[in-house]
Amino acid sequence: MEQTEIVNIIIETINSLFSNLFSSIDNNIYEYLDDFAFIDSNIISNSLFNKFLSENTKSSILYLTDAFLLAIIIYYAIRYTYSSFSGANIEKPSQFLFKVVILGIIINSSYFISEQIININYLICESIKEIGESIIKKEISFSEVIDYLNSTISIGDNSFDLFSFDGIIKGFISVGLLNLLFSYSLRYIMVQVFVLSSPIIFLSLMNTSTYWIFKSWFKCFLSLLILQSFISFILIVMLSFDSSNKFLLIGSIYALIRANSYIKELFGGISVDVSSNLSSFITKFKS
Repeated sequence: MEQTEIVNIIIETINSLFSNLFSSIDNNIYEYLDDFAFIDSNIISNSLFNKFLSENTKSSILYLTDAFLLAIIIYYAIRYTYSSFSGANIEKPSQFLFKVVILGIIINSSYFISEQIININYLICESIKEIGESIIKKEISFSEVIDYLNSTISIGDNSFDLFSFDGIIKGFISVGLLNLLFSYSLRYIMVQVFVLSSPIIFLSLMNTSTYWIFKSWFKCFLSLLILQSFISFILIVMLSFDSSNKFLLIGSIYALIRANSYIKELFGGISVDVSSNLSSFITKFKS
């Protein structure tokens, strides 16, 4: 067997392997991308999560938070009694009780409040998507994006060549979509964590010295939710491009990858960019 034939066999094998890999990514990734990117109140509707949200069990977060609130009331009563002897300046009982009643209502409604914030954000996002669909006549979703990409860069036949320009673009797009899946799944989990911790966070409003906890929580929670509206705008622009301009497709995928960073720069919050977080971790580990 000649050397050229051996090289051709190796190249064909590599192309076949990567073609199957990219096809597998596309066929299995789009359904999860839409679920993780565009979240609604169903995110806190699973049976395991309901156990944490239940008000009728001593293991619930609400039960624990109410216990903390009761401890604060007892602490205030002790301080108020002691202040009559020491002359220390302390908050008036009427003001304190008013604050306790209001915060007690808010704390015990914290999951409802969080759910409504998620629903409002989802409705805004859906409105953006509907406007986009009416303009470009395409469904605004990742399943539509992947079909659009595959119609532009075909990988389902023997013509796929990893070492061609189209092959390199397809490789970048598939890796980018996989990166998005990891990032959006992390965001999905973090939204659940923020909702789950909301009663304790609302309790921080009890004292002026702990206001910053609620402010930071709200900013991070809001930035995670706003991200999906920003994603919708990117998808609308992406699906309106001429498919012959493949550089714009690369730019669109990169914009989706960097979307969380842009939202963080505009509104603050936390990063769910898996690639940048992993790079930072590796850098710190090496140092």
